[in-house]
Amino acid sequence: MPDKSDNQSAAPVSSPCVYICALDDNDICMGCYRSAEEITQWSRYSDAEKRAVLQAVVERERASLNFIPAKN
Repeated sequence: MPDKSDNQSAAPVSSPCVYICALDDNDICMGCYRSAEEITQWSRYSDAEKRAVLQAVVERERASLNFIPAKN
């Protein structure tokens, strides 16, 4: 039985899609920062794989200098 205290494993991982679908020269979406492969494979990924993609998305967004930190 899954451990209910681990909310990450219990909660489904939502797509980061923001409906601005345009790939740059490196095949990275300028809206959600996923690669073309990550976009097409998203529904096949496990939640753990999706979380790994989301971490890569954060890193790509920061590297793009288009990152706006959340206000506290």
